[in-house]
Amino acid sequence: MPNTVLYLVPTPIGNLEDITLRAIRVLGEVGTVLCEDTRTSGRLMQHLGLKKPLLSYHLHNEHQQVPRLLERLASGETMALISDAGTPGISDPGFLLVRECLARGLGVECLPGATAFVPALLKSGFGAERFTFEGFLPVKKGRQTRLQQLASETRTMIFYESPHRIVKTLGQLADVLGPSRPASVSRELTKLFEETVTGTLASLEADFAARPAIKGEIVVVVEGNLAPPAREPRPGREDRIRRPADDADEADDDDFDGQD
Repeated sequence: MPNTVLYLVPTPIGNLEDITLRAIRVLGEVGTVLCEDTRTSGRLMQHLGLKKPLLSYHLHNEHQQVPRLLERLASGETMALISDAGTPGISDPGFLLVRECLARGLGVECLPGATAFVPALLKSGFGAERFTFEGFLPVKKGRQTRLQQLASETRTMIFYESPHRIVKTLGQLADVLGPSRPASVSRELTKLFEETVTGTLASLEADFAARPAIKGEIVVVVEGNLAPPAREPRPGREDRIRRPADDADEADDDDFDGQD
């Protein structure tokens, strides 16, 4: 895109071979690379044989940085936004800068690439046709409310979680969604000690609670509520006289072949 000034560039979540050729090219062509931790991203750039100015852009300074960055981008400078791992903007800073760029007519392009929740979803064995990505649950305020809202969710649910909160989160999910709800926990994806454990929420809580230490970034995938919702009949519905049109409607439904 000739008018693009900001590129969102996914970086490997573990295995450095997951960087794309396009990502390497873009990182080599932009003027500045925005990153969460300059030390972490510096090691990646060194591995790729690239030397570019690195500018700190993270959750705690993005509101201060955005106005300055917009001025530079508006002048024609090109930048790449990366996170420590994965796709920027997915449970990482990025949304604010992208929104303000678009509001000012500045070109933004997002490259496809590594993200943790996709392999975790597919490895869970649960339905991937419809799912909801919840990211990190609220740490304190609003946590129980969010969980209660998800109790009747029929789509597969995906959460990010930290090692020191995973046991507590699994227990809370079991309390609200039911201890027998199928789920999986993936950690250290694409790394040497990659692991995915599948079971019920109760069994997963017991498994991880018994471990002396838990390391690595974690993705929790929970099967949706497959119980059919209770349907209350409307007063007098059972006494309704069946009309010929009802039979015609059902016949039309039988002819539907499922194609869009």
